[in-house]
Amino acid sequence: MAKYDKAILVGVDGSDASYKAVWWAANYAHHAGLTLHIVCAYSLPSYAAVSFDVTYTSMGDDKAAHNDAQTILAKAKAIADEQGVQATTLIVTGDTASVFVELSHNYNLIVIGNRGKGGLAERMLGTTSSSLPAAAYCPVVVIPYTDDSGKVMHLNNRIRRVVVGADESRWGVKAIETAAEFADHWGAMLTVLSAVPNLTSMTGTGASGIDNSEQNSVMESYLEDLRSSIRPLHRKYPNLNITESVVEGSAIEALTQASKDNDVVVVGSRGRGGFTGLIFGSVSQGLIQHAVGPVYVVPRKYVESAESESEEGTAQTAENVPAVPLESVKGIQEVSISQADDNTAKGLSDIIDPQDRAS
Repeated sequence: MAKYDKAILVGVDGSDASYKAVWWAANYAHHAGLTLHIVCAYSLPSYAAVSFDVTYTSMGDDKAAHNDAQTILAKAKAIADEQGVQATTLIVTGDTASVFVELSHNYNLIVIGNRGKGGLAERMLGTTSSSLPAAAYCPVVVIPYTDDSGKVMHLNNRIRRVVVGADESRWGVKAIETAAEFADHWGAMLTVLSAVPNLTSMTGTGASGIDNSEQNSVMESYLEDLRSSIRPLHRKYPNLNITESVVEGSAIEALTQASKDNDVVVVGSRGRGGFTGLIFGSVSQGLIQHAVGPVYVVPRKYVESAESESEEGTAQTAENVPAVPLESVKGIQEVSISQADDNTAKGLSDIIDPQDRAS
């Protein structure tokens, strides 16, 4: 299996959230001229508890599980077909997160849905030892299904506004570069947002013992530093509309708020998965749980792969990360899925995004 430079991998588990992820991935693939691979992964003996949506209840029966996976893939493929995207469908048996990590060597983008507590994204992106952003070798886009109040989120056909969280870490720098390329491809506006320590007045002289004039001066210095750091982007993407923004407070709160006005939020991940992320905090994990739009995560291992050098001292890019042969991925199988009923995609679309998407 060669590295699929022109393919997106999207995971489905039978939940409406995962079908929403397929819609977004297919829409992006159609716009960018990419191919789409849809994978359904399950594990035995109790796959219903850990792999599929709760509506798929067969336990410990590989044949039944395989049939359910085909049913799930048929629905997912119908969504892709509706957008004129021919999708390859895959079934994989095994631990979902481990399978995706292994397959991430072969793709430049993975898309999964997040239905909140539980579901495919929760198993791979939640506070577990198998956190996908901590281990993936390609970027991961997480598609929200509902907001914190339970309202089903609306996704636009076109991406017009992109925001990226800025910090001075290697993954933060790579996230900005990735966001600029992504926004330029869509012809979208890009906002580079930096969250800084809270200087808002709490007393007559301010929380930090400085007056308003000094606070404004500090904020202006932060803004100038940000502008200086992204000047290379203006040269590389002369037609890209880039805005710099500095806000007080936590990065999670700032980017969550920004997700309300942007079509995609891009953020770097330091790889703080599992217990470490729970204790020390993770912007990407916190954002994934509260953002009201797609979150494009640039993982640590992806960045490290791009920066790594071979023993001969030759710089290695992420695209040169050795692909894992398909036949070496245990339990993977490409399957042919029959054409779904014409009403299948429409019915799913009405559920996963009840608003008019012709925007």
